[in-house]
Amino acid sequence: MVRFLVPISVHTKNRNTNTNFVSKKHQCLTLLNLCSSLRHLLQVHAQIQVSGLQEDAYLVRELVHFCSLSPWKNLGYAQSLLDRSVSSTPVSWNIVIRGYAASDTPRKAMWVFLRMRREGLSPNKLTYPFLLKACASCLALEEGKQIHVDVIKHGLDDDVYVNNNLVHFYGSCKKILDARKVFDGMFVRSLVSWNAIMTAFVENSWLVDAIGYFVKIRDTEFEPDETTMVIMLSLCAEMGNLSLGRWIHSRMVEGGMTLNCQLGTALVDMYAKSGAVDYARRVFDIMDEKNVWTWSAMILGLAQHGFANEGLELFSRMMRNSPIRPNYVTFLGVLCACSHAGLVDDGFRYFHEMEHKHGIKPVMIHYGAMVDILGRAGRLKEAYNFIVNLPIKPDPVVWRTLLSACSIHDIKDTDGVADKVRKRLLEQEPRRSGNLVMAANMYADAGMWEKAAKLRRVIRDGGLKKTGGESYLEFGGSIHRFFSGFSSQDDHELIYHLLDALNLHMKIVNS
Repeated sequence: MVRFLVPISVHTKNRNTNTNFVSKKHQCLTLLNLCSSLRHLLQVHAQIQVSGLQEDAYLVRELVHFCSLSPWKNLGYAQSLLDRSVSSTPVSWNIVIRGYAASDTPRKAMWVFLRMRREGLSPNKLTYPFLLKACASCLALEEGKQIHVDVIKHGLDDDVYVNNNLVHFYGSCKKILDARKVFDGMFVRSLVSWNAIMTAFVENSWLVDAIGYFVKIRDTEFEPDETTMVIMLSLCAEMGNLSLGRWIHSRMVEGGMTLNCQLGTALVDMYAKSGAVDYARRVFDIMDEKNVWTWSAMILGLAQHGFANEGLELFSRMMRNSPIRPNYVTFLGVLCACSHAGLVDDGFRYFHEMEHKHGIKPVMIHYGAMVDILGRAGRLKEAYNFIVNLPIKPDPVVWRTLLSACSIHDIKDTDGVADKVRKRLLEQEPRRSGNLVMAANMYADAGMWEKAAKLRRVIRDGGLKKTGGESYLEFGGSIHRFFSGFSSQDDHELIYHLLDALNLHMKIVNS
């Protein structure tokens, strides 16, 4: 049994019972502050019960706090403390809800809330933010909407903290219009409010709207903080807008922001995804502190932009000289590098080490990377066998990856792999027009005109339309979008004249 050395006052015989209880309570609180494991807590709890203090609301709250939020938490035990207590307060219930909201079982936070209401306790402005975080974590849209109604009933719809979490909840559930409605209806906002709505826009690919709200911050009393800049750098990475990313970087420097791990990683990711790998590497090299996401962003950036060997060398350097261990994104970058460098055997070795050496269980995106490695190398039969032997059901993306490889390496389908892959893909997505178009084109390339015509009739008669191709061009700090078969550009005729001239020039050079 663990013994705690706690200073205990000497009491005279004429002290009354109340003073004795106060002394015992102080003693138990001291013991609670010294707890360093759940075992210690159980001993302190036993001491509280022996002392007759089990109904003291403050002690119950401290016990619940330890069980819910400490490194040695046990949420089941915290819940049992509330179930047995007749003097618990909303504060104690909020603590348990908060604990579940941050756990692997966030939905249980809602069960605790329902039990709290059955006990006749009224929620307060600290209850709902934790509940909404739980709903956001498990994408519980209907439950979150009911909580929103409850917020209004209790007159808390003007609380900035509650509204910030409502914006976050609706954004996480991809209800971006509802998120914007909550934000626009807020009478009082904080910088967290602005960051929440911009995060919602970025995560739902409403990128232009996110930029618009970032501009609006300049009309407020708030100055963009580190979180704002990370959000905007993520937006620039998604758009591939290098000019805007550089401007955000310059704002960070002008504002005297320290290049910490979070900002540095966001910059590396932005520059790498925008194609400026040299700038990404410069930022990476000057960073004093790096985490696994920093290394992963740099490795993946090198792999995707023609520097596969450099990416693999950086991975080796991380393993040799850094205490940081790789995660699933790191290995995605490594496998991508192997694919672009044609290193099939190395790809299989890293794939094996990922699970058996580092304990990282492969997910579909890793299996897809392996199929890409084999497909690019023209090893179509191996890729097909790899897919059919997966421990999980392959998704359509994996089949499309292999079908694309078949269209490059075996147009005539001499091995029969392409036909098998087509059937598998069309079984999973029979009405996806892109799949039908790809299959029809492959039949046409192989001279199978009747089969190609049949698939095109299916597309036409079924009213299916292939999503038009889309490309982006950054020029003069602006992003120009081009769609296949349509252009909203006022000067598109001049663009096509220029393309014709370039085409003619290339023909003359090659003649």
